[in-house]
Amino acid sequence: MLSVPLSVLDRSRTRAGESEAETLRATVDVAQQVEELGFKRFWVSEHHSVPGVVGSAPTVLAAAVAARTDRIRVGTGGVMLPNHNPLVVAEQFGVLESLSPGRIDMGLGRSVGFTNGVRRALGVGKDAAEDFTAQVQELLGYLAGTSDVHARPGEGLHIPPFILAVGEGASIAATLGLPLVLAARPDSAALLEDYRSTFRPSAWASEPYVILAVTAAIADSTEAARQLLLPEAWSAAYSRTRGVFPPLQPDVPESMTAREQEFFENALRGQIYGTPADVDEALGELVRRTAADELLITTNTFDRGALLANYAALAKLTG
Repeated sequence: MLSVPLSVLDRSRTRAGESEAETLRATVDVAQQVEELGFKRFWVSEHHSVPGVVGSAPTVLAAAVAARTDRIRVGTGGVMLPNHNPLVVAEQFGVLESLSPGRIDMGLGRSVGFTNGVRRALGVGKDAAEDFTAQVQELLGYLAGTSDVHARPGEGLHIPPFILAVGEGASIAATLGLPLVLAARPDSAALLEDYRSTFRPSAWASEPYVILAVTAAIADSTEAARQLLLPEAWSAAYSRTRGVFPPLQPDVPESMTAREQEFFENALRGQIYGTPADVDEALGELVRRTAADELLITTNTFDRGALLANYAALAKLTG
């Protein structure tokens, strides 16, 4: 039985034959089901001009999710701050918190658009992420009321901020005294040790807090659980070999080129899947090894019925 709470990150992945509007409505529906299952948070992400992902406006989508749920915390995993003006982000979260008080999380990332064209359209350069620390400080200043410019709404509201760690993100979170969201990978333990040892308490967090992001799938058998992960793995392999990230397909090709097979297997590496007992043991070991305070689960599969069954099985691991 897991000793830490579970949350869900939904990237609004499209499915073959599905409109983008249907995908977004499905994200909201999944959030409602996840709330009933007892998960702690439901977060949405930010991607721009990616064919297979329609989660491009996370604060707007979070507003829709919050309006259709009652108890679960709703947030972003995350808003890519280099793409936005910190004052506007502070005001957006101020609106969210004002409409759904005590339920909003502000996850912040430092990624920029994947291509030159997307970055030009967003009005940012490739090096925009280098100013991330200053941007976070500016944003928090608007919420804390320490800026000459006032965020209305936003100023004076306590909206928990989280740093999504990519590269030096863990050290930024430690320096600013903020909770950390980190993808589970072989070097996670070392990054977390540095984060905890250099953490400086702040008005936002008195001690380190770690959310570990992990892909997990549960089914009656190990092979059935693995099958849940194949549509996303094939989508990743397809994008690596063709430069286009496609919608999820119900089936994967029976044969692949050697290069496709390599990317396909790499996409599955490190993911956790199996029977309930297997996944319980694997996630429990991950928590013990990293001392994570919470797990953020993301699972992308074609069949949303199977997706919700997977989340229901995961919820049972926490009692």
